[in-house]
Amino acid sequence: MKNLLSGFCPESIRLVGGSRRCEGQWELNLGEWRPVHIQNFNYGLKEASIICRWLDCGSAVSIKYELTSLIPVWMITSECFLSGSDLKDCAEKQRRFGFIWVTCSGKSVTNIKLFPTESVKLVNGGNGCSGRLEVKVSKSDQSNQSWSSVCEADFDQQDAEVVCREINCGSPTVLKGGLYGEMEAPTWSPQFQCGGHESSLLDCRRSNSARNSCPLGKAVGLTCSEPLRLVGGPRSCEGRLQIRVEGKWRLVTRLSRFWNHNHTEMLCKWLSCGSAVSMEDTESLQKDTSYIYERCIEETSTARGCGWLNAYSAVPVKLNCLGESNSDTSSLTGSQVLLSNMK
Repeated sequence: MKNLLSGFCPESIRLVGGSRRCEGQWELNLGEWRPVHIQNFNYGLKEASIICRWLDCGSAVSIKYELTSLIPVWMITSECFLSGSDLKDCAEKQRRFGFIWVTCSGKSVTNIKLFPTESVKLVNGGNGCSGRLEVKVSKSDQSNQSWSSVCEADFDQQDAEVVCREINCGSPTVLKGGLYGEMEAPTWSPQFQCGGHESSLLDCRRSNSARNSCPLGKAVGLTCSEPLRLVGGPRSCEGRLQIRVEGKWRLVTRLSRFWNHNHTEMLCKWLSCGSAVSMEDTESLQKDTSYIYERCIEETSTARGCGWLNAYSAVPVKLNCLGESNSDTSSLTGSQVLLSNMK
């Protein structure tokens, strides 16, 4: 794979201001340290992963644009960033109202537990919010960590709430053994005893013993909703749009001059609400809103993969979708647990 930041040594790029090395404001040193502003940037996980790989910080967890007062930045075009060009040849000194904040999964620095997104994953689901659950656990010697499937009997709704929140998805909607295929990873996991409020599955209480096998078709399959919801409407598929960013629900606004009906259609699809009827701005300004990047909607298959710009005050949008869409999970029977109405 071509190194898209090939013009830099590791000492020329950093994340600062976060709680650890692999989280913070993205800065480049091109004679002096400055935050980076990328023109026409997508602000999606695909773009953030380039930065995380160069910093040896694992995978991308999130990326956002933080508004500030006017500050000096390095201005770089999106085309230059993605082309593999030497950024030193296309960076300009400018002043902009904000900076890029990146969170990468990173590596364990405490030797106590991994950063959450490196301790659980959903596989074979087609997107990051659904799939067969695998957990990175240790056996007898705390140094031997490996991925393990989890048995349905050892996992319940509260455990599912924690996992969905940990991977930055919405609420769990379906929990079913064998939903996303049979086990590929070996089964060695304890019974999890989450209260539902924990930030990581490995923060939950666990049984002292663990099973070494799981009956056929009983490996946990989990479907989490996208981190979007509609509130304040007459039905579940109509209302003001909210996105969950860093554990907090925020109303969504838009840059209307770039918006079209295809963007609205995609939002309804992400909400599992069928086709779009309309989207309109509400009447009043609200604090603590988030802009959605229209370009990211065009190029990304999930809301989780998009970046969001936090705005201090803006006019939120109201979304009206046709109704509940038919999904593959609507006809499931047997040992499934439907969670969509269990808040």
